[in-house]
Amino acid sequence: GREWQDPGGNLAFSVLLRPEGVAAWPVGLWPFIAGLAFHGAIAPWIRDPALLRLKWPNDLLLGGRKMAGILIESGEGRSGRWMVIGFGANLRAAPVVPGRELACVADFGPPPAPEDVARAICRELDAWMAVCGDGGFEPVRAAWLARAHPVGTGLVVRGESGQVEGSFDGLDAQGMLLLRCAGGQRRISTGEILLLEPGAAVPGTSGTRDGARRAADGD
Repeated sequence: GREWQDPGGNLAFSVLLRPEGVAAWPVGLWPFIAGLAFHGAIAPWIRDPALLRLKWPNDLLLGGRKMAGILIESGEGRSGRWMVIGFGANLRAAPVVPGRELACVADFGPPPAPEDVARAICRELDAWMAVCGDGGFEPVRAAWLARAHPVGTGLVVRGESGQVEGSFDGLDAQGMLLLRCAGGQRRISTGEILLLEPGAAVPGTSGTRDGARRAADGD
């Protein structure tokens, strides 16, 4: 991952959970619960909420550019299992990072106060944990897909073994990214995801085009 930068007026907020009642939930489920909570907390401040999209596995895009991200750490100590979910969002200003295009809420309207967003995240997190507790991952998966970049969006996935191109084909039952390639559907468990710009559609092929045009950067 990359370091968060805060030039002032942005959100840098962490939630400590001791999920005793949900200890059986897979760790891979939490980015989706946290992502939905983050989206729900930010969306009311965006004049056109359709501009706010989730990007697998832990980013929020605003107008096609990265605006926010999530980091999750978990472990077990003397007091039991713990989890820390970190939320970072560009509210008032986007840091300048060479080679990357970032967005902030202020680009699209008056930015909220960080403490207001933090309180909203806590409310939304409680709500989505309840949804998952009642219905399992499927309603979370469906809600996440409804707020994500559309199925068919061109993607480049970069990993240790190189990169592969294809189109977004949804999520499987465990939350793995489904990538439609020339040879069929592939399941992606980790990697850096780049979204291709509209109009730069990628047929179902794999390759190593380093010059792929992209609308969103970041991991």
